[in-house]
Amino acid sequence: FGRLRFHPKALRFKSQKSGKIDQFSSTDICEIQWMRASRGFQLLILTNSSVISKFVGLEEKSKDVIKKFIKENYEAVFIEKEPFIKGWNWGSVDFNGPLMVFHNDDKPMFEVPLSDVSTATVNKNEVTVEFHQDDDNDLSLVEMRFYVPNPGTDEEVPADRMHKSVMKFADVIKATGDVIVKFEQVLLQTPRGRYDVDMYPSFLRLHGKSYDYKIPYTTMIRLFLLPHNDQRSVYFVITTDPPIRQGQTRYPHIVIQFIKDDWSDLTLEMDEETLTTKYEGKLQKEMAGPTYETFSKVMKFVVGQKIFVPGNFVSSTGSQAVACSHKANSGFIYPLEKGFMYVVKPPVHIRFDEVASVNFSRVASGVGQSRSFDLEIETKSGANYIFASIEKKEYSKLFDFVKSKKLRIQNTKGGDDAFQDDFGGAGSGSDNEMPDHYLEKMKKEGEARSGSDSDESADEDFVAGETPDTSPSSSSETEAGDAGDDGKKKKRKVEKETEINGKKSSSSPKPRKERRE
Repeated sequence: FGRLRFHPKALRFKSQKSGKIDQFSSTDICEIQWMRASRGFQLLILTNSSVISKFVGLEEKSKDVIKKFIKENYEAVFIEKEPFIKGWNWGSVDFNGPLMVFHNDDKPMFEVPLSDVSTATVNKNEVTVEFHQDDDNDLSLVEMRFYVPNPGTDEEVPADRMHKSVMKFADVIKATGDVIVKFEQVLLQTPRGRYDVDMYPSFLRLHGKSYDYKIPYTTMIRLFLLPHNDQRSVYFVITTDPPIRQGQTRYPHIVIQFIKDDWSDLTLEMDEETLTTKYEGKLQKEMAGPTYETFSKVMKFVVGQKIFVPGNFVSSTGSQAVACSHKANSGFIYPLEKGFMYVVKPPVHIRFDEVASVNFSRVASGVGQSRSFDLEIETKSGANYIFASIEKKEYSKLFDFVKSKKLRIQNTKGGDDAFQDDFGGAGSGSDNEMPDHYLEKMKKEGEARSGSDSDESADEDFVAGETPDTSPSSSSETEAGDAGDDGKKKKRKVEKETEINGKKSSSSPKPRKERRE
């Protein structure tokens, strides 16, 4: 799910889940197709660079607006198609660049983007097409088989011709070419273990004792370089979409840990022409330096992604992270310029544009002041993240940071005003002399409660033009009158019970006399 935005110079889609942005230049789009789908209508985008994207779930009323906008701003062709819905399982196959179309009677039955194909095999007249596993859905298509008749008139078997057309645009990852650079026995925190990291021209390979991963560079959407609080190690985080899998476990973030003192001397397996033309001389054939620096530099230019580092935030200890715990695991939360990043287990990245509110909550201690607090972050999608056991002295730093990013601060027991009353003013003064805001709040609630009670009693007793009679005699008379009334009620109740008991005794059967002979 996400948002599709049309601009005169580009078409842009932003994923709501990962924040990944796909952008298509208006000059690169060659064809746009509009067709009914299983859910509403779909928009299929074809580009000159053989990239295909499909957007499903559009409303029918949007067709005229999109068609008019494309006609006025784009050079692409807008085509409306009607699907073939008779349910037949035979037809013809056409290849429109990276798109395989199965149609009958000049109407499309279904379309297969060849970028979703992982591999294809041929056996006589049968072609088997396998797809990449969809990690976002529990149920997904993994294989299709096509029977291709052979009339015997062509020199080339039709099944072989179809197989070659599929493999031409299929997204098949092969370990072809030379390894650019290799890092041996690198420590990974997520997934846990030591792996050999091999960088190929188009993908990254992680080779371990039990698992082996091939991660295309196109799936890497963010890179982070985060210093550890001990100042002796560094985390390098790779965010992928779709995430890698280990059994049924998904890892959207790969966390690599480097020791700052480790040193590496590298030789990149590239010729000078490639380094000059493709990487514009930003990479050198011979590189030397700390391992984390050389790894980061190669990843930045090979992947083509910016590396995010902590900004101006500094904690009370002088570090750029705050120690906390998440889901019973201890780690660090990094306040970045555009979001929060938590490492180590499980890694969590929260962008500011998806944050609904932030709450600072106290940890109940029972006696005395609390030494820690919790940072609760609620997203617009309804997810709630709790980072607990943060030291009290970090509150003013985090509060100022959240306020500077203009995030909504919400208190659990009230609104923003109640939060300011509870925690306001903590930024002033030293850490050792911070006021107990929880105690102050309890005092204010007690004063408000006692004040409201006195106001209610005064309004109830006071009558304009009369003087309240508070003499002892009037009070005693009232109490005596009440006591007399209570005595009369009790006496009547006793007489009533006696009368009822008497009736019960009179209605009871008499004892039977014995018969004498």
